[in-house]
Amino acid sequence: MKRDIEILVNKSEITAGTRGSSLGPEAVMTAARKRESDYFSKFPIHHVQHMNHLLDTTVKFPYAKRIEGLVHVFQSVSSNVKALLDAQKFPLIIASDHGSAGGTIAGIKAAHPNKRLGVVWIDAHGDLHTPYTTPSGNMHGMPLATALGEDNVECKINEIGEEEKHMWNLLKSTGIDGPKISPEDLVFISVRDTELPEDKIIERLNITNHTVDQIRDSGKEEILRKTLDQLKDCEIIYVSFDVDSMDPKETSHGTGTPVDHGLSTIEATYFMTELAKLDKLVCIELVEVNPCLDEKINKMAEVTFDVLEATTIELEK
Repeated sequence: MKRDIEILVNKSEITAGTRGSSLGPEAVMTAARKRESDYFSKFPIHHVQHMNHLLDTTVKFPYAKRIEGLVHVFQSVSSNVKALLDAQKFPLIIASDHGSAGGTIAGIKAAHPNKRLGVVWIDAHGDLHTPYTTPSGNMHGMPLATALGEDNVECKINEIGEEEKHMWNLLKSTGIDGPKISPEDLVFISVRDTELPEDKIIERLNITNHTVDQIRDSGKEEILRKTLDQLKDCEIIYVSFDVDSMDPKETSHGTGTPVDHGLSTIEATYFMTELAKLDKLVCIELVEVNPCLDEKINKMAEVTFDVLEATTIELEK
């Protein structure tokens, strides 16, 4: 099914623990220009309002850093995604850090409040922390908790104030009130770097994680089959692709939190292109390219563009 693609660029990096991911979307565009590709001239491009000026201010909430800005970014992302979906467009999002992906999910549910949403989360990390459990306060580790409506107070290590709690609840209620997805409709691929509070949620909610070892043992085709079988009752699907899902030894360390033993570029491209063939697919997001950390001179952005281009070919068929 040929999609009417429009690109949504989100340069927000207020939830990341390192600086430079706001340059990620431009780095991907630079990779395209290096190839003399006309890719970014073929689709309308929209920009999300970011709050990166908060990076120049003192952190107010140590367990939810710059959450006051993230509330605005969530709303901006959600409203942009909803508007595109309402107009029968296909939002293809190129984002800086992963922290605002909860806003993407909120926007999808706002556009389709009565449809069951499945999420394929291709990432090295579970992103299931909350202000109550985070050891760092970096909110790029929390987007899925907002989508699931999770506080995980059972694993609480932090005491948060009323203002912080209020804004956390605002994130969880962006788009529509209540959880946006059910745990059985969430599939992890390549997640391999989690912390104890996240492990407890994964165990309690029985969230599926197809590890790199499982992919190698069973074959990527079997893992895809299992993923699609699990999500067969979902009416719409969203795919979130964090570049740290790939192995930095093959790509580069041009991302905020690289983790060894990741997907090969062949495996990553396979999952993205196969998922792009689904009629149920309503949105794709690619995140976390950081050229400031790239020891191979924009290699990560170049690999990401390769994945993006191959995925788009399938979306346009």
